[in-house]
Amino acid sequence: MAKKEFKAESKRLMDLMINSIYTNKEIFLREIISNASDAIDKLYYRSLTDKSVKVKQKEFEIFISIDKDARTLTISDNGCGMTKEELENNLGTIAQSGSKSFKDENEPKKDIDIIGQFGVGFYSSFMVSKNVKVVSKSYDSDEAYQFVSEGIDGYRIEKADKENYGTDVILTIRDDIEDETYSEFLDNYRIQGLIKKYSDYITYPIKMEVEHEHLKKGSKDEYEKVTEIETINSLTPLWKRNKKKISEEEYNTFYSDKFFDYEKPLKTIHNFSEGKVNFHSMLFIPSHAPYNYYTKDYEKGLQLYSNGVLIMEKCADLLPDYFSFVKGVVDSPDLSLNISREILQQDRILKTIAKNIETKIIKELTDMLENDREKYEQFHKAFSIQLKFGIYNNYGENKDKLKDLIMFTSSADKKLVTLKEYVSRLKDDQDVIYYANGETVDKIDMMPQVELVKDKGFEILYLTDYVDEFVIQILGEYDGKKFVNVSSKDLNLDTEEEKEKLKKENEENKDMFEVMKEGVPEVKEIRFTHRLKTHPICLSTEGEISTEMEKVINAMPTDEKISATTILEINENHEIANKLKELYKNDKDKLKEYSKILYAQARLIEGLPIANPTEISNLICKQLSK
Repeated sequence: MAKKEFKAESKRLMDLMINSIYTNKEIFLREIISNASDAIDKLYYRSLTDKSVKVKQKEFEIFISIDKDARTLTISDNGCGMTKEELENNLGTIAQSGSKSFKDENEPKKDIDIIGQFGVGFYSSFMVSKNVKVVSKSYDSDEAYQFVSEGIDGYRIEKADKENYGTDVILTIRDDIEDETYSEFLDNYRIQGLIKKYSDYITYPIKMEVEHEHLKKGSKDEYEKVTEIETINSLTPLWKRNKKKISEEEYNTFYSDKFFDYEKPLKTIHNFSEGKVNFHSMLFIPSHAPYNYYTKDYEKGLQLYSNGVLIMEKCADLLPDYFSFVKGVVDSPDLSLNISREILQQDRILKTIAKNIETKIIKELTDMLENDREKYEQFHKAFSIQLKFGIYNNYGENKDKLKDLIMFTSSADKKLVTLKEYVSRLKDDQDVIYYANGETVDKIDMMPQVELVKDKGFEILYLTDYVDEFVIQILGEYDGKKFVNVSSKDLNLDTEEEKEKLKKENEENKDMFEVMKEGVPEVKEIRFTHRLKTHPICLSTEGEISTEMEKVINAMPTDEKISATTILEINENHEIANKLKELYKNDKDKLKEYSKILYAQARLIEGLPIANPTEISNLICKQLSK
């Protein structure tokens, strides 16, 4: 029979189909299996409405066979099959979709789930095949026909021999070349893997001949190879089952198999959303961060399915960055897919699903916090940094969603508390939230600035993560209570009488402080303070940048370096204050040396580097030797 040109499109369009629309060659199998599933769907639907159609659902199947010698991969179904005209219309015309036509004709019947709608999936087979033969016999015909094509040069349709109705797609796999190994698609295990990856939840059984080794009958140690026909796919996805009938072990096994984590998840969120957009979701909150979580190699995203067919391995648009640790699957029949079913169109449906998932995660985390504190603290230890980045990023756009999920260690009992819990136990005369920064809880607890605040009975939040103070600044306040750093210049714990007394003391000694500043010009100011109880000195800061933020920013691998505006504060009631006054009267040079030593000590307490350690060491030794 004479070869025909493809009807509606040019060779250039055919070339585009094969080489541009599909970016991943292995998805050809997904497309052919999906077409087979659609063909079975059509016949099964007819059997429900037409009594003359005598088929049983349990008899439907898709069978895949491999002939390595002939280099053929065959995908067979016992669906509706195609007539000669349907072969011409569906395969001879690029972008003509029999599935879409069927769905359009039956649109009022909402229970129809037809996968293929664009009429181009079949042509993905040319990415891996040098010859494609489609042998088909319609359920309504006694004659079979075959479509044969080598690609862009055209096709022919001719009579064929086929005993039963249905369709066989026979792909002659290309020969291997230097940079492409097409023979992988003739490997039994590789094909099984692709079925499990993309088509595991096709409604109908996908069967193959699978070779196993069995112990020979009557032998203790001799094995023989036995070929058996097995169903490769799981058929019904776990997320579409009634969650009341799913055990925790089944959830954990699914999670482990899908996401390669051998520790069970902290939380499973199984949900079906019905409304303007219908979708199933099964989400997992891991018990720990993966090894590459905080690296550029980590990819967030949920597995995205449409009617049980994998569309995207990791759909990043379904999760905000602050929930990037969540694993899971989403399956919706309402997705707007692009022509290749590889990339999702950005539309309101996807955004609606993502919004629903975000709300559900927040609700479940809140429930865990309120009802399973131990488990939530385990979660917080693993992923609090991500939540805090979520508050800080985009100028605090999402802070109100996340602020009740973050926790800090309390000075009261060294346990984690939420901001809500802290505010609920404020003292009657307290209108601020006190916090302190440091590398560890123990180091913060020993800070000079912390001592007096604790002594006055105020609870302090200990911030130990490098992002914490940035988060506090973005929040600004919580429940109308401002955040105040215990190292801030404006701590304001004195009574009015104490303030007046200190103001007078600092005014009387301002000349002494000027001399001291000659020794440490790095500080903006030197003054006496009441913020210290037993400690002699401390650094306080003025403005937006604290000493802790200085350390964090300067530790980053950038050229940006900053310095906090610091104030050297001296305990007015400590004996060092009298020593400084004495030196001012009798030895101003020694006063400057003392000032340098005191400033270096204050920086060490804060965990800040000393610019001139040799000079400071010599000065200390000089004073000790006298």
